[in-house]
Amino acid sequence: MASNSIHQELQDQGPGEEEQYGRHGGHITSPLLRPPSSPEITPDCEVAEEWEENSPVEQVALTVPVGDDPGAPVLTFRTWVLGAASCALLSFLNAFFGYRKEPLTITAVSAQIAVLPAGRLMAAALPDTAFLRGTRWEFSLNPGPFNVKEHVLITIFANAGAGAVSGVRVMTAARIFYGRQQMPFFVALLVILTSQVMGFGWAGMFRRYLVEPPAMWWPSNLVQVSLFRALHEMERRRKDSLTRNQFFLVAFVCSFAYYIFPGYLFQMLTSLSWICWMFPNSVIAQQIGSGLHGLGIGAIGLDWSSISSYLGSPLASPWVATANVAAGFFIFVYIITPINYWFNVYKARNFPIYSDGLYRVTGQKYNISSIMDSQFHFDTDAYEENGPLYISTFFAFSYGLGFACLTATVSHVLLFHGSEIWQLSKSAFQEKKMDIHTKLMQRYNQVPEWWFICILVASVAVTMFACENYIEQLQLPWWGVLLACALAIFYTLPIGIIKATTNQAPGLNIITEYIMGYLYPGRPIANMCFKVYGYSGSHQALEFLQDFKLGHYMKIPPRAMFMAQVTGTLIAGSVYLGTAWWLMDTVPNMCNKELLPADSLWTCPNDHVFYDASVIWGLIGPHRMFGDLGTYSAVNWFFLGGAVAPLLVWSAHKAFPAQKWIVHVNVPVLIGTTSMMPPGTAVNYTTWILIAFLSGHMVYKYRRDWWERHNYLLSGALDAGLAFMAVLLYLCLGLENITFNWWGNDLDGCPLASCPTAKGIAVDGCPAHY
Repeated sequence: MASNSIHQELQDQGPGEEEQYGRHGGHITSPLLRPPSSPEITPDCEVAEEWEENSPVEQVALTVPVGDDPGAPVLTFRTWVLGAASCALLSFLNAFFGYRKEPLTITAVSAQIAVLPAGRLMAAALPDTAFLRGTRWEFSLNPGPFNVKEHVLITIFANAGAGAVSGVRVMTAARIFYGRQQMPFFVALLVILTSQVMGFGWAGMFRRYLVEPPAMWWPSNLVQVSLFRALHEMERRRKDSLTRNQFFLVAFVCSFAYYIFPGYLFQMLTSLSWICWMFPNSVIAQQIGSGLHGLGIGAIGLDWSSISSYLGSPLASPWVATANVAAGFFIFVYIITPINYWFNVYKARNFPIYSDGLYRVTGQKYNISSIMDSQFHFDTDAYEENGPLYISTFFAFSYGLGFACLTATVSHVLLFHGSEIWQLSKSAFQEKKMDIHTKLMQRYNQVPEWWFICILVASVAVTMFACENYIEQLQLPWWGVLLACALAIFYTLPIGIIKATTNQAPGLNIITEYIMGYLYPGRPIANMCFKVYGYSGSHQALEFLQDFKLGHYMKIPPRAMFMAQVTGTLIAGSVYLGTAWWLMDTVPNMCNKELLPADSLWTCPNDHVFYDASVIWGLIGPHRMFGDLGTYSAVNWFFLGGAVAPLLVWSAHKAFPAQKWIVHVNVPVLIGTTSMMPPGTAVNYTTWILIAFLSGHMVYKYRRDWWERHNYLLSGALDAGLAFMAVLLYLCLGLENITFNWWGNDLDGCPLASCPTAKGIAVDGCPAHY
């Protein structure tokens, strides 16, 4: 069906259009989407012969080109210069904007657009003189026209700078929240770099399972693939329509111009909570209607940065994944949370209905420094004197869902993908049918396994050295490093399968905190470091594998990919840490909400959640929170519930095979929907679900031609326009601290949503209930 649709599209474009589809920056590659009816004009005959072996995933077949030009230069001087520069710039911007009240992620799409004119300018201006002529290292500053493979590899560099660097949050928590200003920069750099590159080892192990199989299609990659095609393929404009380039430009300009409203002039567009406006004096109504501090019923966000900030672009979400996310969000936020709150489970009404704060039973914020000794270890006597720590019931149950998601991930993958994994392990693709993309990639030399093993061994050795020699600063013993690696190895494959097929990935952060909190309690920094190595190692592996799949789609030689990823990762980690260190030294009271001005942007929501977790799991420990000494011991039953739930779905599928919808119930995605809450808020989900439904179901089903040409381009244009305007606003207004104060910039407009409702609980700024 895909090939027929594409063939019809090419016929509709008029004579001569097919011949232009394969042009990439001046190089005529094999035609990207040509049916086998014209083999005589196909430079790569294998493409025509294997047309029927295109990807079985329809979105991939409609989006990804099936041609290749193996002679196109890839690792050129332009690639290194533009790749390193874009990686460094994105790392700086994301580290900088990551501390904001509404964290902003500058995606690699922005660099993908910006480097194209730079690459073509270098191709036009640089001399073509060859250096080191006659050696294996021979290169030219200008090997010819700027081609799509160079562009893809530069974007791979940029992807390294666009991803999160979890190790920086350890340093932020240690220096700001725990006051350990003596943390050496060198120690911090070792933690950052080793935690970032360690994931290469796991990535090397699981390439055959998560990159080569066609079913592992990594939906978010299609946004970048679609944009590459729009930027490099010559296309004649149809009558009464726009070319892909023209559509992208229009959408980009609109996104760029629009973001000045939610970004500066009318910030309430981030969350329009109309129920709060109707009931300005009602705590209950504002708890129900607030999109930022409540359940978000009726709230809608008209800010793309808010919509895509936690779940990624809704335009890249498959409809099945969207349905699971919507079901999970509705059940947890609109059914479980209100029931628990109004029945006062775990004294829920003493605290806000939605909060990541740490409280005393009286509803006041807990003074964490009062239960630590001078060595930043837990003080049992002080804790007994201060009383137990409480968290909102929403926060407690979000941890429970995290427990369930971990066991559900393993159970789901074994039940629904176990036989496939076993077959891949036995045959290593020898008996498996490959799609055209995997066949085309066989012409390139693969990355030897020992490259990955060397990086893994070296990073583990350096990590153990750092932990043993700087035990006072990091608190993590050598055995903790090995245990974190074991967890990362165990979970990378099951989480990767879910990520590669649904665009959603459950995290390892909770299980790493839980295990280390039991094994090594009272040491919060050790707990954070263990989480970074256990969680970040797996997360980074998935980032590398996703980039490998992008290179797989665009036919980039794997060894060039490997070199770009390693270099980009080292650059990104160094720049991230340098930026964070500079901000911590120059911004007064950064992350301290009590001392910052009310309109300050430097509130660090992600870092607050990271710090709160270190207190719960590392300082006080799960034994006193979720164990027999704790208030929330019943939450441990979620582990069992998560393991059983996929078995129920699998059994229902076997019992009722005619009910096709049952097999689409993805329990890890459904349960793990709210894993980003907090810091994610209700409005981040409600608007995301609405747009994902319109794109992935309505438009995909009823306007397939429009979806095929424009859906992923629109996603990239919205990302890029927002990013460029956000940077411009900061440079022009933020640096001068020029603000615009009026009611339209009062985010959410629900000041009472964070108030408790229990009788006798008095909190500043909230009405008392008696």
